[in-house]
Amino acid sequence: MAADTDSLTPIGWKIAIGVFVAMVVDGMDLQMLSLALPSLTKELGLSNVSAGALGTYTLAGMGVGGILAGRLADRVGRIRVIWWAVLTFTICTGIIGFSRTYWEVAVMRFISGFGIAALYSMGTLVVTEYTPTRIRTTVLGVIQAGWSAGYVAAALVGSYVLPRFGWRPLFLFAIVPGILTLLLLRGLPDPPSWAARRQAARDGEVQGFTGLWRNPLTRWNLILWSLTSICLQFGYYGANTWLPSYLVRELGVNLQSMGWYVAATYTMMCVGKIVTGYLADIFGRKAMWVTSGVLTAIYVPLFIFYATPDNIAYLLLVFGFLYGAPYAVSATYMSESFPASVRGTAVGTAYNVGRVGATMSPLLIGLAATQYSIGLGLGLLGLSYAACALIPAFFIPEKMYDPNAVERPATALPRTA
Repeated sequence: MAADTDSLTPIGWKIAIGVFVAMVVDGMDLQMLSLALPSLTKELGLSNVSAGALGTYTLAGMGVGGILAGRLADRVGRIRVIWWAVLTFTICTGIIGFSRTYWEVAVMRFISGFGIAALYSMGTLVVTEYTPTRIRTTVLGVIQAGWSAGYVAAALVGSYVLPRFGWRPLFLFAIVPGILTLLLLRGLPDPPSWAARRQAARDGEVQGFTGLWRNPLTRWNLILWSLTSICLQFGYYGANTWLPSYLVRELGVNLQSMGWYVAATYTMMCVGKIVTGYLADIFGRKAMWVTSGVLTAIYVPLFIFYATPDNIAYLLLVFGFLYGAPYAVSATYMSESFPASVRGTAVGTAYNVGRVGATMSPLLIGLAATQYSIGLGLGLLGLSYAACALIPAFFIPEKMYDPNAVERPATALPRTA
């Protein structure tokens, strides 16, 4: 039984606002490493490969934490997992500000990755379960824009803090918004669809990883979404990790200008996600997924080939609009591919298996930078965006289940080719 309204309930609004703010903090936390990487590399005397590996350690932690979070969210509740996720990465990010060695930073980034991924995967999921189908990608586009807004906030703070105080205070800054987020999320309820899923567990329905893998349809969707997530995150996190270093080291942009350029890029990403989410509610999840992925695949190599210190500010605006746009659709499209009985486990697993791509990409671009250039490594990311667009285009139907439904088993929506 789906909700009778086409708008968010008062509780749904509170959940959406709380998760939006949490996503801002999540984005800030993740972006701080990219902004601090040039200064951190210089102070600690790191090679390109070692510097890229810091992003890899973060993403490896995110892969493990995100999968565990999905299973825990099905067992103990979405909101509880989200709250502890915020607490984890807030503490670990603050500790980095006091770290003195490379491995201290690496360990804290790995642990904080648990919380970053848990919040992202389960935060977007809980909003899909509170939001009616008609406006779901619009709302999720705004929520995803909060993640990008966190990048903007980090870039603006970084443009002031890095040239004056260095990289350590930048990580300490994350403590305050983290505490605010914990207060906003405290006491919020889990969605009715999760409560129905709990009753199904009491009645003996097979759930968790066993239930996910035993059903041929959910197993097939899990494999397809895992491959799609690997491609998407390979492209996105490779660009995200190395873009500031590319601007500073290969285009000669100073640290303060770099912060402003990155802020403008992520501001356009916010716009791109909101627009893409709105259009996906009109034209369909699949149509906008394929469109945004293909356009990004075409633009990325052209962007790197034609970039100069004189035009980079303008090229970055288009780049920002495009390369985060698939994320406006991903949470909705993926969550609608799985029934309520295994949704948390499925989404947490499929998306975070994609961390394989996110983990490999910064490291491989670091290797390319050592042998050739950062720009070459970034330009090749267009291939991963093309694969990301084409897998769902041919193999994954949209709107298979309604996450807002509370009937058990989950109500299937009409399948569309």
